[in-house]
Parts: sequence; C-alpha cells; structure tokens
Amino acid sequence: MDYDELEMALTHGDTVSPDPRGSAVRALTEVATGVRALRAVRHPLGFLCLPLLREGPRGICVHLFDPEYTAEPDTAPWHAHSWELRSHVLYGRVANLPVRVSGTGDEPTHRIFEVRSGPGGVDEIVPTPVLVRGEPGHAHISGPGETYTLTAGEFHATSTEGTGPAATLVLGRSMPGRTDLSLGPLDGPARTMTRRLCDEEQTLRTVRTALGRFDGHVDV
Repeated sequence: MDYDELEMALTHGDTVSPDPRGSAVRALTEVATGVRALRAVRHPLGFLCLPLLREGPRGICVHLFDPEYTAEPDTAPWHAHSWELRSHVLYGRVANLPVRVSGTGDEPTHRIFEVRSGPGGVDEIVPTPVLVRGEPGHAHISGPGETYTLTAGEFHATSTEGTGPAATLVLGRSMPGRTDLSLGPLDGPARTMTRRLCDEEQTLRTVRTALGRFDGHVDV
C-alpha cells in the first residue's frame, strides 16, 4: 500500500487512483491467504485493528467493527488523537460523534487523561490536572464509499450505526507535539491497558468474515 496515493484518492475522490476499496480487499486477501503474516489487535475501544503499514509518522489500518467478535470498550470512548485521520468506510455505516470540550467554570464534567503508548502494546492512562466540560454534538453518519476526516486534538467518539458490522480503511499521520488524550471521570485514577493480539486462527477467521461482507462475493 502506498500512503501518498491513498491519501490523494481519499482527498480527491474518484478522479484519482488507486481505488481505496480495491486496495483494502487486496491487502485483506493477502492476509486471508497467508501471503502476508499479520495479527489483528484488539483495540481498547472495542474494535479489531489490522495494521497494514507503519512508515515513520504515517500508518494505514483497517478497523473491523462486528458484534460477533468485538467487545464493549474498556476505556472512555471520548478521545482525541495525536494524529490527523482520514477514515474511509468500506462497508456498513459508521457514526462519528464530535465532542465539544470547553472551560468548566464551576461545573466540570470530565478530567482530561493523557494516553502514553509504550512497547508491547501497553498504554498508560494518566490523569492530568485539567478539568473540562464535555458535551456531545450531532453524530455524522458515513456509509460505504464515504470518507470523514479528523484533525489532531479533536475530541470525538466512533460507533457503528445500528448493530450491523462495519469496516473502515484508516490513514493516520502523527503530528509533532501532540499527545493522545481521553475524557474520563473527575476522580478517575491512573491505570494501564494492554492491547491484546489475536492469534493466527482468530485473525484469519475475522479477515475472511470481513471479506465476505463486501458487496459481491470475494474468493480467498
């Protein structure tokens, strides 16, 4: 996968190659047939992540949301990335919920936590002294073939629209000086989380299920 070409395609739509959907199908097919060795990651926000490319500050992943194998988030769903994001919906419907964060006055609702990702998939969730008010906005629903973008530091939450499965092709570019953040309870303590890897069998099963959910039949 070429990050620059996919970024251009997601920015300019159908006028530029490659086709993001086709690129995702080819990459997943390589995983499903054993051409590419890859393990899915169980993300703390409840979905499965397939890291397809890591290239310095840039990365490409496929995120899989499916009630058959995903779980309830074990961390606060309202968060802000240290990287800018383009998310292209491959199938299903995805709701992106913006969250407005403001100064509190005398009525804070949340504390800001810093998320420090370390080696081995261990995340430290560290409370900061900053108290804020967090208020959800109106969800923006994206369907197959649509792309939404988020700037670094923009608080939001992501969920599937309804209960059906969904998949997204995600491009991320880390921004200098930014930190991953989340909104948590006012009295929430520091804690750690570990991003668990699926084994080979689980990864193959979920990737083949995802391929079968694309429009039409995909042979693997």
